[in-house]
Amino acid sequence: MTRAPRTLTEAVDAICSGACSSSELVEQALDAAERYDDKLGVFLSRFDEQARADAASADRAIAGGASLGPLHGIPVGVKDIIATREGPSTSQSPAMPAPWGPEEATVVQRLRDAGAIVIGKTSTLEFAYGLPDPTLPFPVPTNPWDVSRWPGGSSSGSGAGVAAGMMLGALGTDTGGSVRVPAAMCGISGLKPTTGTIDDHGLVPLAASVDTIGPMARSARDCAVLLAVMTGSDAPAAIERLDGLRVGVATMAAMSGAEADPAIAELLDDAVAQLESLGATAVPVDLPLYEEVVDSDYLTIVAERLSWHRPHFPDNWDRYGADARSAMLRAAHYTAADYVQAQRVRRMGQNAVAALFADIDLIVSPMCSRTAPPITELGDCMSTWKSLVHAPYWNALGNPAASVPMGFAGNGLPIGLQLIGRPRQDAFVLQVAEAYQQVTDWHLRTPDLARIDGTEAGVPIAAPVAPGLETLDPGALELARELLHRSGIAPSVGDLASLTSGMAAARRSTDRLWNVACGDEPGALALSYPEV
Repeated sequence: MTRAPRTLTEAVDAICSGACSSSELVEQALDAAERYDDKLGVFLSRFDEQARADAASADRAIAGGASLGPLHGIPVGVKDIIATREGPSTSQSPAMPAPWGPEEATVVQRLRDAGAIVIGKTSTLEFAYGLPDPTLPFPVPTNPWDVSRWPGGSSSGSGAGVAAGMMLGALGTDTGGSVRVPAAMCGISGLKPTTGTIDDHGLVPLAASVDTIGPMARSARDCAVLLAVMTGSDAPAAIERLDGLRVGVATMAAMSGAEADPAIAELLDDAVAQLESLGATAVPVDLPLYEEVVDSDYLTIVAERLSWHRPHFPDNWDRYGADARSAMLRAAHYTAADYVQAQRVRRMGQNAVAALFADIDLIVSPMCSRTAPPITELGDCMSTWKSLVHAPYWNALGNPAASVPMGFAGNGLPIGLQLIGRPRQDAFVLQVAEAYQQVTDWHLRTPDLARIDGTEAGVPIAAPVAPGLETLDPGALELARELLHRSGIAPSVGDLASLTSGMAAARRSTDRLWNVACGDEPGALALSYPEV
C-alpha cells in the first residue's frame, strides 16, 4: 500500500483495484489503536482477531473473483449502545441490564452484509447522556486534536476513532446532537438522518421518539455510502453545481450567547461564500420557536429516559454513575401534562419550519458556537450548553441534519458546518455537503497523532460532594422527596440535593413551553408524536 486511503470511499476503490488489501487497512487501524488509544479512549472493546480473520476472508473473496459489497473489507466501529454479536453492549454503565436485546442490531447486520468489518465497540457517555464520569470503570474519551479536550458526545469514541484513523467509518446515535457534535469537534462528517428512517432494532434507547442511528466518517460521500447500506438504498450521485439552490442562513447571533467564538461567524461566512460560488443563493432566516423547541427536546429526552430505566431502579439505582442519576432525576420535575405540551410544541415547530422550507431548499448554521471545550471545564459548559450547541432543535423536529468541517479556529481546533434539509431529504443534504467538500479540503485535514506521545490527557472533574440536607430549602426538599417517591427512586442525600438545585431551571423551561399558545395551531393539540 503506497499511500493509505484518506476516506472510506477511497479505501473501497483501492481494495477493488488491488491497490491495497482489507488486511492492510485493518492492521493500520489496529496499529493506531495500539499506539494511541490509551490516551484517546476510543474503544470499550476491540475484536482484533475476529477483525483480522474477517479481513483475510475479504481478501480471499477478492482473489476468488466474488462479487463485492459497497463496504467490502472496510473496518468500522460501532457505538456501544448498538448490539453486535461479538459481545453484549455495556452502554458504558455498571447498571446496564443483562442480558438485554438481540444478538445483533439490524444496521450492524446490514453493514456486515455489505462487507464491512466490525473492529470494535466505541466509547460513549453512560447510557449516551450527561458528562464523562471518571469514577466508572470505563475509558474517558479525548480529542485527537488535543487530548486535554473533549471529543464531543455522546458518540465520542466513534468521532475520535474516525479522526484518529482507527476506523474508516462508524455508527453513532443522535438524540440531542450526539452524532453531529463529535463530528464537528473531531473534524469529520456525520449525519443525523430523518427520524424514523433507520431501523433501530438493537439500539439501547435514550428517548425512543427522538433517537436515530447515524453514519460518521471523514467525508459526506462516505456518510452517503454508509447511509445507503443502512437504509437498503443506492448512494446518490454526486452533484457539482448548486445553481438555483436557495440556502437559508441561520446566523449564530440568533442562537448563541456571549461565549460564542467570533471566529466561527467568519468561518460560516466563508462556507456560505463557497456555496454561493457553486451557484446557490443565500438568504437569512430565523428559526421559529427556537428556544421552546430546544426545551421540548430536552424534556422529551429526560422523560422517556426515565420511563425506560424505571423498571431497573429497585436493584440498580446505586450502580448508576452520579451524573447519570442526576440526569434521570430531572424527569421528576415534569408532569405528564408537561410532556404532552412538549410534543405539541414539537408539532408546532414542525409546521413552522415546513412553512420556512416552502421558500428555501436548505438551511445552514454553525454546528457549535465554540470549539471542543477542555474536559476539566465540561461541568461549567453544561450550564450554557443550549446556546453553544445547535443540534437539539433538529432532533425535536426530525429533519435530516449533517455536520461537516468548515475550518479551524485560532486554537487549531476544527469547526463544523451544519446543513439541514426537509424531512426524508437525507441524500440531498449529503449531496450538497459533498459539493461543498469538492471545493474545500477541511474534511481531509487530520490531527498529528505523534503529538499525543508524552501529552497528558484531560480528566473530567468528579461530581462535587453533595451538600448536607440541613442546607437545603425545607419546602423544596419535601417536594423533591415526593417527586422521587413517585418515580420509584429511594434517594440519597446527593440525589435530593441534585433534584432540589435543578427545580428553578426546570420550571423556567416548562414555563416557556406553556407560554406557547397551541390552541389555534393546526394539529398542535394532537396527542400523537410528531410525524416526519
